[in-house]
Amino acid sequence: MKLSILIVSYNSAGLLDALIPRLHEELDALDNEIVVVDNASPDGSAERLAAWEHLIHLVASPVNLGFAAGVNLAASRARGDMLLLLNPDAVPLPGSIREGLALMDAHPAVGMGGGVLMSPDGQLQPSARMFPTLLDELFTLSGLATRHPTHRLFGRLDRRWADPMQAAQVDWIPGAFVFIPRVVFLGLGGFDERFFMYYEEVDFCRRLRDMGLHVQYWPCLKATHIGGVSARSAAKGRVSRAGSQLERWRMRSALLYYRKQHGWWAAAGWCLLETSWHRLRQLRAWMRGQQERRREWAQHCEEVWQAWTETGGGQRSPARPW
Repeated sequence: MKLSILIVSYNSAGLLDALIPRLHEELDALDNEIVVVDNASPDGSAERLAAWEHLIHLVASPVNLGFAAGVNLAASRARGDMLLLLNPDAVPLPGSIREGLALMDAHPAVGMGGGVLMSPDGQLQPSARMFPTLLDELFTLSGLATRHPTHRLFGRLDRRWADPMQAAQVDWIPGAFVFIPRVVFLGLGGFDERFFMYYEEVDFCRRLRDMGLHVQYWPCLKATHIGGVSARSAAKGRVSRAGSQLERWRMRSALLYYRKQHGWWAAAGWCLLETSWHRLRQLRAWMRGQQERRREWAQHCEEVWQAWTETGGGQRSPARPW
């Protein structure tokens, strides 16, 4: 089989009602399959998705495994030579999947390939990124990355200084719309399941690089991506101001990543940086009489400490589901 499209769904049946027939219509002549893992959605998604079982392989997990383990489960059921990881809220533009397959076939040294993610209004989302460092975290927290997005130092993380229409080898790309050869994915043991959500692609791309393979960004591949749909539906914690990430999950995964890839000092440095900056924000809000903002930053610091405690300073992942 040529292609297996892997979709991990959480409260996303409404999106898949539109996506599944669209994929089937476009790829009908291609030897492919669609594997959908429903992560114990409380909204009855599994029952609703069962209506599409003539077009998909549905795997209904009894518990929420998270994104990394959900993808691994889908990959274990896949038969295609090429895997396409696709978020329920990501819709590839016509022709992008076939073109992606052709590019991956033509570049055997590429272990992960992806393209441009665009918001529904056509705005480009960060789609080709660099491995994060503590200095990047500081630039993000301080707002320097936002105020100077095209600066080669301040905007390094999201590569906003680069021409988004220029193909490039990059450090990592978001897993919303990416191609990975099945033999490569399985050879690396899939995603590290300690990452319930966030940072699993970053960690995977580091392991790809260590394997001698490349991560490739091709702007000719395009997908519309809403972003943050599952996070906003989880209702298990504070969502980031951008509305796309659950903060406690992000914090846990950041600690796990920095501890795994850079050691104890980096995990501790991330914790200190995140806490110190938000304590300064809390002090400024208190001085300005902004009590609601003061409480918000105080809660943020408490959650950082909770994440540190729950992960043992980035050594272990809390029990699933998060």
